[in-house]
Amino acid sequence: MKVYHGIQEFKPVNHPIVTIGTFDGVHMGHQAIFEQMKKEAVRRSGETVLITFSPHPRLVLYTDSQDLKFINTQAKKMDQIEKAGIDHLIIIPFTKEFAKNSSRDFIANYVVKYVHPEMIIIGYDHHFGKNREGNIKLLESLKEQLHYEVTQVPPLYIDDLPVSSTRIRNLLKSGNLSEANKMLGYEYSLTGEVIRGNSIGHKLGFPTANIKIPNEFKLIAANGVYACRALIEGKMYKGMSNIGVRPTIDHGGLSIEMNIFDFDKDIYGETITIFFVHRLRDEKKFENLDALKEQLKLDREHSLSIL
Repeated sequence: MKVYHGIQEFKPVNHPIVTIGTFDGVHMGHQAIFEQMKKEAVRRSGETVLITFSPHPRLVLYTDSQDLKFINTQAKKMDQIEKAGIDHLIIIPFTKEFAKNSSRDFIANYVVKYVHPEMIIIGYDHHFGKNREGNIKLLESLKEQLHYEVTQVPPLYIDDLPVSSTRIRNLLKSGNLSEANKMLGYEYSLTGEVIRGNSIGHKLGFPTANIKIPNEFKLIAANGVYACRALIEGKMYKGMSNIGVRPTIDHGGLSIEMNIFDFDKDIYGETITIFFVHRLRDEKKFENLDALKEQLKLDREHSLSIL
């Protein structure tokens, strides 16, 4: 996949099949759009082009952006888009000045001028441009003048609900990991640096890798205990994770830690990725550390049966 940090960098390609959006999550609904794009590209001997923005428009336009959380980091989003088989990724730097472009100007003066789309394919609920005024109706109204075709991909339903980034974010925040993963089409994950903790887990016989998440806008799933896998130095390991405040030992602040099964290497300072497979239970306060240790034994057994 070729990546362009600005639409002006893009060089003409054969029969471009284009989509536009933020694509938080790169979920099953987004992947349905990509599949339609790839089919059209094959049919026309063309190439697929995805146009997105960085930073996310809401971080630029709204003062409450500190409360915004996203399913994917930019790096993870790019990785998922590449895995989906998109040929070209254009990342437009999003600024307040750029946001002043009307929807019509964005299509005419950016998308058509630099990419020359043969077809634009968008999702069922996609809006774009100033005040999000752009939609399928606008694209339809401009297609004859600007010489492109346009199609809209209908919503994808899973368990009778339309897949959307908002729905997935809400599922993760409420602890419904299984439904979130189903809509994502892959396992929700966190990537971060292993830092030193207070070694309580080691004393209990369940040493943990404590993870520092570098991106403040990364959505952290609901507090609880999870069956997980961890990617460490190119190898996958089984384990269980806790997201929460560790009430039994009165930790206080939010922590993310993983007990990696059958693993005893020193990985302080290493970057690992935790893939969350199944939510085992809520975080809870135990009477004492012995009671916590007994529960951890059960959690390990439960995790192994799942993994």
